Amino acid sequence: MGFSIPKPPQFSSTKTILSSTPTRHAFSKLLSPLSSISTSTSFTKTHFKFLSPKPTAHSISATASIGSIYQTKRQFRGGGVIAMAAPGSVQKSEEEWRAVLSPEQFRILRQKGTEYPGTGEYDKFFEEGIYSCTGCGTPLYRSTTKFNSGCGWPAFYEGLPGAINRNPDPDGMRIEITCAACGGHLGHVFKGEGFRTPTDERHCVNSISLKFEPANSSQ
Repeated sequence: MGFSIPKPPQFSSTKTILSSTPTRHAFSKLLSPLSSISTSTSFTKTHFKFLSPKPTAHSISATASIGSIYQTKRQFRGGGVIAMAAPGSVQKSEEEWRAVLSPEQFRILRQKGTEYPGTGEYDKFFEEGIYSCTGCGTPLYRSTTKFNSGCGWPAFYEGLPGAINRNPDPDGMRIEITCAACGGHLGHVFKGEGFRTPTDERHCVNSISLKFEPANSSQ
């Protein structure tokens, strides 16, 4: 889903890299390579407007250890607790997924489909909270990492540690991103487009793959 955007003129800025990932040994356990399926539909957009200001870096408080890596809890602003699911922990047959997902959710999450640009619920949505996987409920993104890329899909500059897997599309042209817990298709990630974000990455995600939970909601 999505496509690479030509770089705008370079900006002079200081980039802050947010990092709260566990040790290399622990992090390797979180990644579970997924088999590639057919590429999703692509769309063409003729121009973009880079409207968003430089995102504000937010501190992240996290605790993780080798012994508890499969049930990591992380804090976000507002006092809520995020419980991370184990990689590959949600396993369902195709029939079971069809029973719990709508036809459109199944097309995108399980068949790697794509929403038409500009139609998603969260494209221009910027409330504070957490975005989780529609399929299994695993937390994927903080609202503080969302930005307006003008691409027509929700854009984030990073996901929660260990929550997202990356795999090249079969044609090698793009990098697919999926939920690490259930393998649900999220979209694609692009790097080096010149957006003024701490990571210079754009996670281009289908709204229908996400479920938003406000920061002040009960846990």
